[in-house]
Amino acid sequence: MSDAHARLRLNPHVAALPPYNAGLSLDVARRASGRDDIARLASNENPDGCSPRVLEALRGFDPSRYADPACTALREAIGAFLGAEPDRIVCGNGSEELIAAISRAALEPGRDVLTVAPSFGLHEIEPLAAGARVRKIAMREDFGFDLAALEEALRNGPALFFLSSPWNPVGPALNEAGLRRLAEAAKGLGTLFVLDEAYFEYGGDALPDAQRILGEAGLPFVILRTFSKAYGLAGLRVGYALASDAALARTIAAAKTPFNVNGAAQIAALAALADQDWMRASVAKLEVRRGALAQGLKKAGFRVAPSRTNFLFVDTGGDSAEAAAALLSEGIIIKPWREAGFERFLRVTIGTASDSERFLAALIRWRDAQ
Repeated sequence: MSDAHARLRLNPHVAALPPYNAGLSLDVARRASGRDDIARLASNENPDGCSPRVLEALRGFDPSRYADPACTALREAIGAFLGAEPDRIVCGNGSEELIAAISRAALEPGRDVLTVAPSFGLHEIEPLAAGARVRKIAMREDFGFDLAALEEALRNGPALFFLSSPWNPVGPALNEAGLRRLAEAAKGLGTLFVLDEAYFEYGGDALPDAQRILGEAGLPFVILRTFSKAYGLAGLRVGYALASDAALARTIAAAKTPFNVNGAAQIAALAALADQDWMRASVAKLEVRRGALAQGLKKAGFRVAPSRTNFLFVDTGGDSAEAAAALLSEGIIIKPWREAGFERFLRVTIGTASDSERFLAALIRWRDAQ
């Protein structure tokens, strides 16, 4: 090692970060398995693809020009869709970028952040990168949110509260009473309440109106959504944040990079948002396949969390990393959960009906071979 490298000082908060648990790519899976017929069931992508309107809108896209850095047309369309002022909306390179921007905007070293366990990795990683302390409240044995423990922790006034509902990676969603309980617990304490609704479209009509409930509680809040899941735009990376007021939105926007949402993503998101019929039809088909796979897993003796998402969280009864390796050898990619205390669980995306059949048969074979 050179003297210059020896003297180099890196940000210790970033250098110590845990790795993000990303799903394998097709190329990696093909090389690892020696197979071409890969079932991609790790990253919660939409097996139906995207609306034909998106593909039509992208015809003739000119990549030589910069996109609108303010995402003006997209923010106006989202605002009209949500019934919210466009100046309360921030668009991001996926909602992941917005999680980073929120953490950068709201946190300083030594501040406290609250989230749940198991958690979406970036709800922990991005606050840790900002030097914050992260406390996680574990799920109940029945796969539900531990509302009493969350209420108690919120009363300590953390700077930031990250909560996904519908819950990644577990699957359930808060009802209105549950969301009101948490909002009341955080009230008046200066906590920024961040509700990550990446899987909102899969939740159904029973999901609470978070904008109304959090607004009535008088909380500073951010609601996150994405076009990656139900709208099928995972490869283009576009999501958005709805802030409780314009000043908070401006601060979040200042914490991201300029020109963050590329031109193709903006065009595609506008087209996807305009085709609600396609999205709803895709969600309806997925709900049928989700129910069939959950029933098959339970019949085979596996514990499965209730889900309002496009995935299932499954207790394998053993080491989920070993299960993932066995399934990969058969050309099936799933995500073993490596968070401390949850190493028996895997998360599996709802793919096509044939994907589900392959996954279930392979998981049973692995279980029976143990």
